[in-house]
Amino acid sequence: MLVEKGSQYTMDFSVLNTQNYVMYAMRNYDNPQCVGMSEFTEDLHRIKYLKRLFRRFLDTGELKERLILNHLITFYNVFGIEAATRLIFYRMNEEYYPLVKTFLVFLNLFPEGVEAEAEIKEADLISISLNENIISTLRSI
Repeated sequence: MLVEKGSQYTMDFSVLNTQNYVMYAMRNYDNPQCVGMSEFTEDLHRIKYLKRLFRRFLDTGELKERLILNHLITFYNVFGIEAATRLIFYRMNEEYYPLVKTFLVFLNLFPEGVEAEAEIKEADLISISLNENIISTLRSI
C-alpha cells in the first residue's frame, strides 16, 4: 500500500502482507557481499528451510539444532533483528512459534519491547511458551 508523504509516495510497512513482504525484505537487506538477486532470494528462503526443519522435528522428533541455529544466525545477520523477527513471524506457521521463540531466546535475539508484527502484539509474543525438549538440547551445546 502506498502512502503519500508530501509530494512523495512511500510503501506502508506497518503491516506485512503479500504485496509488501519482499519489498520490506529488500529494504532491510544488508549484505555487502551480495552480488545479485539470487543471493538475496537464497537468504530470504532460509525461512522455508526453517519451516521444513521445524516440521520434521514435530513429525519425527529429529532436531537438527545446529542447522537451525546456522539459518537463524545468517538470517538475522543480513536482515537485522527487528526486520528478521517481523519476516520470520509473518511467514512462519503458528504451530512453529514456540520452536522459533525457543531458539531466539537461546540466541538472545528475541525482541524485548518490539512487536514482530502488528497482528502479533507484544503480549502475544511474551505468552508464547518455550519448547522444553529444545531447551534441554540447546543447553547441552
